[in-house]
Amino acid sequence: MGPGPPAAGAETSPRPLSPAARLSYAVGHFLNDLCASMWFTYLLLYLHSVRAYSSRGAGLLLLLGQVADGLCTPLVGYEADRAAGRCARYGPRKAWHLVGTVCVLLSFPFIFSPCLGCGVATPEWAALLYYGPFIVVFQFGWAATQIAHLSLIPALVTSDHEKVELTALRYAFTVVANLAVFGTAWLLLHLQGASRTGLPEDISTGDQLGAQDTPVFRNLALVVVGVGAIFSLMFHLGTREGRRPLRAEEPDEHSPLVSEATRPPVLWKHWLREPAFYQVGMLYMTTRLIVNLSQTYMTVYLTNSLQLPKRFIATTPLVMYLSGFIFSFLMKPVNRCIGRTLTYFAGLLVILAFAAWVALASRLGAELYAAAVLLGAGCATILVTSLAMTADLIGPHAHSGAFVYGAMSFSDKVANGLAVMLIQSLHPCPSELCCRACVGFYHWVMVGVTGGVGVAATLALCSLLIWPIRLRRQSRESRLSLDPTATEDTGGRWTPKTGHDPEIRSCANGPLVPEIRAGDSSSLGAHLSVRVANGARSWPFLGSPLPALQPSGGGSK
Repeated sequence: MGPGPPAAGAETSPRPLSPAARLSYAVGHFLNDLCASMWFTYLLLYLHSVRAYSSRGAGLLLLLGQVADGLCTPLVGYEADRAAGRCARYGPRKAWHLVGTVCVLLSFPFIFSPCLGCGVATPEWAALLYYGPFIVVFQFGWAATQIAHLSLIPALVTSDHEKVELTALRYAFTVVANLAVFGTAWLLLHLQGASRTGLPEDISTGDQLGAQDTPVFRNLALVVVGVGAIFSLMFHLGTREGRRPLRAEEPDEHSPLVSEATRPPVLWKHWLREPAFYQVGMLYMTTRLIVNLSQTYMTVYLTNSLQLPKRFIATTPLVMYLSGFIFSFLMKPVNRCIGRTLTYFAGLLVILAFAAWVALASRLGAELYAAAVLLGAGCATILVTSLAMTADLIGPHAHSGAFVYGAMSFSDKVANGLAVMLIQSLHPCPSELCCRACVGFYHWVMVGVTGGVGVAATLALCSLLIWPIRLRRQSRESRLSLDPTATEDTGGRWTPKTGHDPEIRSCANGPLVPEIRAGDSSSLGAHLSVRVANGARSWPFLGSPLPALQPSGGGSK
């Protein structure tokens, strides 16, 4: 006899998002992606090679931005979770997204523009002090937009494959944003070179970056905020937070026997006690280090180590992110076929192959684009998969998802800032734009930020193979819901103490078995352990006998 209709008040699951809703969600981070592309790819290059600030000064401003972002991110995540009951009509996460968008639009153009009021005699520290407030406001807005957008994934969809699909679409638009930035940069450099020489076909003159390229970066920043504002408007008009129609889900043989709707919430302090929180956090941090540091130092490596014309600072990242865009669409079927862990490991192997290629080749010509394809494909694979693993960690606890994403981003932002500051402090010629020693310096920087950090990411991945993503609090509550008197020993084994709870009744011919009543909020755990002696036992909520089991003489399995 098949299952009957769901009872009143039974748990419902959201309908799958429509294609239009998925698209509107995916473009919600487009402004951030455009700005992040300029920030990581061109900030050091702009400050050091165009504005002629020292390598330590440029690194200090980037460190300031990363620390400000890192401090704002968990605070925004915590406040976004607290605001879950407010802004009900518009949505608390969308409200934070709107605040962040406004801050980014108002501050970002000033970062890539000349210091207002500064002259030739202005000391460097005064110019750096001028850029500081704009960077802090920009990073606060960027953090608010990022956390609000990421924490919407568990709130909009519940299926693992839908989470991967949304994450892949989100990353696909990240790649589109990078393609737009690099394509626009190439076009502006081309137009600037043509207008200076008067011959459109001859752009070889002035191939080295300098103060004459300041308008290029200023105009690029204005294009970024203009286009990003349009896509942010599309996100706010097309995404509805927590107000989608629900449908009742017909139970089948794979459905949970009892509802999880009233499970005790996992708060921010509970996450800090979960080992899986730190495992996924370490994996996410190393992933971001690879992606962001390789993007930051790629342009410096091209101009200083390989000494290529400045058009390569646009075309090489363009090829890299085009390959990432293509591979991002393969994430859903690949994750479904081989799983998260093997997908991530495959991406790491591609990145390590790139690092080995760069280490063994002192000069790169046309094969540089093939190496860029490897790096782009590897970065896309590990970034999409690490975000999907973070969504897996959050699971049904979307009410505290913003804190989780905030904490993950905090570690990644601070680690990126400290890494950049360390590398800039080791620069062999801090008083010059580039001396002979910096040629080999940036060569090994590229090897280290991909191969060295890739080894650290491999170790973090191995920890997930040994201890898979699982919340200890959730497993403990599942066991206690079956037998509130059970105790856990130091080896993680649970021992029931029968005869102390009215919800546990005795069978005539054997030890006690748990009785789960209708409407019980607990879920039937994966580690249900019942010792039954001599024959079948009847489960009261199923009304059917349990097959005869052999008596157990030891502890629960």
